[in-house]
Amino acid sequence: MNILIIGSGGREHALAWKIAQSPLVDTVWCAPGSPAIDLIGPCFDVAADDVEGIQQLALQLEPDLIVIGPEAPLAKGLADMLRARGFDVFGPSQAAAQLEASKGFAKDRMAAYGVPTARYGRFTDVAAAKAFLDTLTAPFVLKADGLAAGKGVVIAETREEAEAELADMLSGKFGGASAELVIEEFMEGEEASIFVITDGINYLTLPAAQDHKRIGDGDTGPNTGGMGAYAPAPVMTPELMKRVEEEVTVPMLRGMAGDGMPYRGVLYIGVMVTPDGPKVVEFNCRFGDPECQVLMMQIEADIVPLLLAASTGGMRASEFAQLLPMDANPKPAVTVVMAAPGYPGTPEKGSTIRNLHHAGHGDGVMIFHAGTALDADGNFIANGGRVLNVTATGENLREAVDRAYAAIGEIDWPEGVYRRDIGWRALT
Repeated sequence: MNILIIGSGGREHALAWKIAQSPLVDTVWCAPGSPAIDLIGPCFDVAADDVEGIQQLALQLEPDLIVIGPEAPLAKGLADMLRARGFDVFGPSQAAAQLEASKGFAKDRMAAYGVPTARYGRFTDVAAAKAFLDTLTAPFVLKADGLAAGKGVVIAETREEAEAELADMLSGKFGGASAELVIEEFMEGEEASIFVITDGINYLTLPAAQDHKRIGDGDTGPNTGGMGAYAPAPVMTPELMKRVEEEVTVPMLRGMAGDGMPYRGVLYIGVMVTPDGPKVVEFNCRFGDPECQVLMMQIEADIVPLLLAASTGGMRASEFAQLLPMDANPKPAVTVVMAAPGYPGTPEKGSTIRNLHHAGHGDGVMIFHAGTALDADGNFIANGGRVLNVTATGENLREAVDRAYAAIGEIDWPEGVYRRDIGWRALT
């Protein structure tokens, strides 16, 4: 079979790498892809959110399965458009993708289905937002309602900071994404990422991962799209995973289906482990980035049958659960993001990256390209904010972390910025 992947980042590179290993797959295509993904299979210069262009490309290629990586085309309804043309698609409908496209929509669905989460309010008016702050104590969590590339969340430590920030957000700090604002009570605890692959009825939960959102060591500085991740996350014990399944996964899937929005694809559940148990921080409608890179390295079984079953549906629960045999004790994996100077603000592009081939050939090491291009001489150069995902597995997390940082030491890119403490929660 032939599979078309939509996207161009490190997540899509990892998916292409993993999918290409399947004995069921003949060719992996990608749009728009990247020079690194092009080494796996042909790439086509069609933007991921060009929904009309993607449809025309699909009609030309006639893939057996289409895997949509990023959230923007899902929010635009690309999965619906492709299904209407007869294609099997891994990714939720536009209606279901609102779980990520609108923080307010997601909070309302959780309230309707009884899913544990932080107390919240939705606002378009500064005065009403300030009044809601009166009901909370610092710190305050402010979220742009719409898609903001993982940067639309601000934790304000003081009332003054919160008032200034909410005024900025409602005035267009994040463009249309912050035309509406969600304000939440702050949840104390440790955060984890859980990924559920589902056909809308049946589901399979992957090992929990943990992301590192802040730019600096010790979780300091502004939020980013993610500076590194590891799995499995020790904080998510079997008991907690069971609670998430019973209190979050099942109510959400049943509720969405009952409301005429069956969720098909991968549901990313951001969970805060609080003293009162797990509570939902957010939902995303696609694999996390960089958590996907970790999971694709960690999973040894063929993932294609599960992706296909989630796309087509109609399978019995017992059969669905057996599609991806998981080791009871999967090898730990870690990814460290190397970013361009200036990220998460305006990244500096164009610096040359050397020795990637050698650095990526260590034991248990793979380098996924999140934002690279080729210069006139065929050298990889930085072409984005998050540029490389240096990923490694090991017999234990310490070995995986050491392998990843050893590979970084082999990469000749003086301008690269990265955290030196990825995995610190589990290691301590």
